[in-house]
Amino acid sequence: MSAPTTTAAEAPMTHRQTLEALSGLLLVLFVAMISGTVVSTALPKIIGALNGSQTQYTWVVTATLLTATATTPIWGKLADLFNKKTLVQVAIVVFLAGSVVSGFSQSAGQLIAARAFQGIGVGGLQALVQVAIAAMIPPRERGRYNGYLGAVMAVATVGGPLLGGLIVDTSWLGWRWCFFVGVPVAAIALVLLQLTLKLPTVRRDNVKIDYLGASLIAAGVSVLLIWISFVDSSFAWLSWQTGAMVGGALLLLALATWVESRAAEPVVPLAIVRQRTTALAILGSLAVGMAMFGGAVFLGQYFQIGRGYSPTEAGLLTIPMMAGVLGSSIIAGRMITKSGKVKPYIVVGSVILVIGFGMLGTVSHDTSLVFVGAAMLVVGVGVGMTMQNLVLAVQNTVPLRDIGAASSTVAFFRSLGGTIGVSVLGAVLARQVSDQITRDLTAAGIPASGSTGGGSLNIDVLPEPVQNIIRAAYGDATGHIFIISAAIAVVGIIAALLLKPVTLRSSIDLPDPAKSAAVAADAVDGAPAFDQTPVDAGRPGRPPSAGV
Repeated sequence: MSAPTTTAAEAPMTHRQTLEALSGLLLVLFVAMISGTVVSTALPKIIGALNGSQTQYTWVVTATLLTATATTPIWGKLADLFNKKTLVQVAIVVFLAGSVVSGFSQSAGQLIAARAFQGIGVGGLQALVQVAIAAMIPPRERGRYNGYLGAVMAVATVGGPLLGGLIVDTSWLGWRWCFFVGVPVAAIALVLLQLTLKLPTVRRDNVKIDYLGASLIAAGVSVLLIWISFVDSSFAWLSWQTGAMVGGALLLLALATWVESRAAEPVVPLAIVRQRTTALAILGSLAVGMAMFGGAVFLGQYFQIGRGYSPTEAGLLTIPMMAGVLGSSIIAGRMITKSGKVKPYIVVGSVILVIGFGMLGTVSHDTSLVFVGAAMLVVGVGVGMTMQNLVLAVQNTVPLRDIGAASSTVAFFRSLGGTIGVSVLGAVLARQVSDQITRDLTAAGIPASGSTGGGSLNIDVLPEPVQNIIRAAYGDATGHIFIISAAIAVVGIIAALLLKPVTLRSSIDLPDPAKSAAVAADAVDGAPAFDQTPVDAGRPGRPPSAGV
C-alpha cells in the first residue's frame, strides 16, 4: 500500500472557527443521542400500540445498538482513509432514512428492522464526531471541550425522554413523531457542517476495508444476543440449541480475530487494542456502556410500568441522572484541562458508578422516589466522569493518523457493552417478571394462562387486579438487574486503577521521534511511553511539540 497523501496544507483553525465547526458536530451528536433517548420513555407506549412483547421491547433497543456496534469501527477506519466531513454527512443521511422508515413501521418486527438500519447511521455519528474533534483540538485542550460534549449529551438525555413523553401523551401527534422529530434537526446539522467544518483530507491508494471481519464480528455478537434472549424460556441452558448457538458464536468471533490479524486495514486494529491504555479503556467502556444504555432503557420502563407514571412524568423523573452527567462532565473536563491529568477522574468516576448501581439495586415498586432520584444522580456523575475521558485517554496515546481507528475501537466496545448489557438485563428482567407474575396470579386465584395478554406490554387493556400484579412485578425486578450492573461495573474500577498515570499532550499529533519511542516502549511493556510528561516539557532528545 502506498504512503498516505494529504491535500494542500490548510492554516490551523482559529478559536472562533473551531467553535463554529464544533457547533455543527455537537448538533450531530445531539441528533444521534436523542434518537435513543426520545424513545426510552415512549417505548412502553410504542410497543403497547404495536402489541409487542418484552423480548421485542428489548430488541427495539438492541437492534440499533448492534448495528451501531458493528459499523462503528468501519466508520472509524474510513475516517483514517477518506474525508471526515463527507463521512459525517453520509452518516447523517443514513440516520435520517432510518428515522423516517422507523416512523412508518406497522409492527414491532418492522420497527426492529428499521431501527437496525438507523443504527448504521448512529454508529457513524458516534465515531466520527469524536474523530473530527480529535483532528481539530489537542488532547489537553480537549478536556475543556469535553465539557461541551457532556452538556450536549445531558441536554439530549434529559430533553429526549421529556420530548418523547410529551409526544406520546399528545393525541394529535402520536408515537411516530418520536422518529420524525429528529429529521429537521439533522437537516440543519447537515447544512451547518457543510459551511463550517474544514478538515484536511487523507487519501491512500488501493484502500481495502475489512468487510469480512466486520461481518463476522456482527454475526458472532448477533448469535450470542439471540441466545441470551431465548435461553431459559424457549430452551434450557443445557440443550443442543445452547451448544449450537454459543459454539457457533465463539467460532464466528474466533474467525473474526483471525481475519483481523491478517487484514491490511482491520476494522478493529489488534495492534492498538493490545496497547495497555486502549485495552484498559475498553474494559472500562464496557461498564460505562451498560450504565448509559441500560439505565435509560429500563428506568423509563420502571417508572411507567412498575410505578404507573405517564411517559412525560417518567421523563421528568429521569432528570437527576442526566443532571449528574451534565455537572460532572463539565467540571471534570475543565479540571482535566487545567491539570493535564485524566486517570484520577476515571478512577473516581468508576467507583461512583458502582455505588450508584448498588443503590439502584435496592429499588422496588414502592421505593421512595427521593432515594431513586439520588441513586440516578450518583450513576449520572459516574458516567459523566468516565465516558468521554476513557476515549480521551486512548486518543492521547496514538498519532493523528490512527485517531479514527483508536476512537472508534473504544466506541465499538462501549456500544458492545451497551448491546450485551441491554440484552442480558432485558432477558433477566423478562424471566423474573414472568416468574413473579405467575406466582402472584396463582396466589390471587387468577388463572395465569391468557390473563396477561400473551406477554404483551399493552397492559392498559387488562383488568385492574392483573395490572397491579404486573406493575409490582416490573417494579421489583428492576432492582435485581441493577445488582448485576453493579457487579459488572466493578471491572471498570479495576481497569481504571491499572491505567498508567499520564499527562495529556498539548499538540494535536505526536512528533515523529516520539512515535518511534512509543512503538518501541509498547513493544517492551505494552504501555505508551510517550505521554508520561507533557510534550513541551523539553525532555532531552525530544523536539518541542507542534501542531499538524
